[in-house]
Amino acid sequence: MPKYYEDKEEDHRACAGVREDLKTCLLEHECVVKEGKLPSQCLKEGHCKALQTAFFECKRSMLDTRSRFRGRKGY
Repeated sequence: MPKYYEDKEEDHRACAGVREDLKTCLLEHECVVKEGKLPSQCLKEGHCKALQTAFFECKRSMLDTRSRFRGRKGY
């Protein structure tokens, strides 16, 4: 469930909500907290995969010329 809400500080970068949720997921995951690994190592192991895919799709939609009319994917 996303933890990003509109009443938080505004981040005007693209895909800010997905970026924040991915960061929170990685920093609170057992891989980082209990095992003491780096978040980049946990991403390679496949943790928080759904948010990583959503972030990738959001960033990729910025390059799509059709997104000018449809808006960016993500939230």
